[in-house]
Amino acid sequence: MKPLTAILIGAGARGAHSYAPYALDYPHELKFVAVAESNPLRREKFAQAHGLPPERCYASWEQLLEVPRLADIAIICTQDRMHYEPTVQALAAKYHVLLEKPMSPSPRECVEMEQAARENDRLLTICHVLRYTPFWSAMKRLIREGRIGEVASVQLNENVGYWHMAHSFVRGNWRNREASSPMILAKSCHDMDILSWLVDKPCVRVSSYGSLMHFHAAHAPEGATDYCIDGCPAEPTCPYSAPRFYLGEGKSWARHFAEELTRENIVRGLKETNYGRCVYKCDNDVVDHQVVNMEFEGGATAIFSMSGFTRHQERIVQIMGTRGELRGSEGRITLLDFLTHEETVIAIPEQTSGHGGGDSGIMRSFLHEVRHYGGGESLTSASASVRSHLMAFAAEESRLRHGQSIELDAYYKQWIRS
Repeated sequence: MKPLTAILIGAGARGAHSYAPYALDYPHELKFVAVAESNPLRREKFAQAHGLPPERCYASWEQLLEVPRLADIAIICTQDRMHYEPTVQALAAKYHVLLEKPMSPSPRECVEMEQAARENDRLLTICHVLRYTPFWSAMKRLIREGRIGEVASVQLNENVGYWHMAHSFVRGNWRNREASSPMILAKSCHDMDILSWLVDKPCVRVSSYGSLMHFHAAHAPEGATDYCIDGCPAEPTCPYSAPRFYLGEGKSWARHFAEELTRENIVRGLKETNYGRCVYKCDNDVVDHQVVNMEFEGGATAIFSMSGFTRHQERIVQIMGTRGELRGSEGRITLLDFLTHEETVIAIPEQTSGHGGGDSGIMRSFLHEVRHYGGGESLTSASASVRSHLMAFAAEESRLRHGQSIELDAYYKQWIRS
């Protein structure tokens, strides 16, 4: 079997370390032939790992997409606000596109990307990797088999983890909605997608509450310095201490600001980058907790809660049906039958690839869909993702309107018309 070929646009954490390694593990299935990355060190590392010649290494996506089509696939992993233009141009150049989530912080751009995929007769698959994990696939299978009857209600908690909250959404690239996107989109569009997929009916209305309650200047300890490492008197007792995290259990996360994870490089990063800043003195404005209420066609409801104030990074779900109930965290599912009261426990084996096996799962599925493409859509196609993205956009609008209910049908038509 001849391997499919791909170009990578954006060789950061997701592109270079989550999706591209699939080509190294399964070279008979996928081969990268070009990369576009503005960071020269990342570009060089990717080229070395995948054996790319200098003439196939570009400093920008514009340079790469000016060249006649080089491959079957374009994998796009730029920052949130840099998704639209390379995606539309890659589709026009007849690449099948795998796009990191979220599609875009703009509802209009999301709809236009969906339309571009359809007009160019190409796959546009969004990296909602949770659908491809053994855990969520088992949940979906049990529902499809009728094991709990009709889904009536779902409760889903996304526990972000206090350390992950500080890393990504207070100090990191997703801290500011204007620079990236709102928290409900940047972090929790996965959850909107999963809820839409599990209930499998259109969401008709949403309402939402949430705020940036803790991570702002009003909670800065007395005498706090701008950077933790600058002799801050509160650092020894602060749970969000950057030196304690990045020089300790979170050392691997320092790869976001230190290409080589030496102590010297990490300390330099703690002095010179946003990742060393006091969590109470950053330019963050995304929420640190949020709840969303949803009603679906036919009457099913769902409650979603995202919190940055948890010890572990995990999702906990309860799906309540008319004949049974499913409860799960990411390593275990319990099925309760209302008639027999029988409990069935399903253990999910630990996965080696990221996102509980979702990173390798989506690559395997996408390559199969490209190889056998006949005009259909993928499991996480743009059309499916637009629906769940609009749930997230509507939830954020509701939050900003103090919980006002938003009707999804009218909200969707608003962007179709525009």
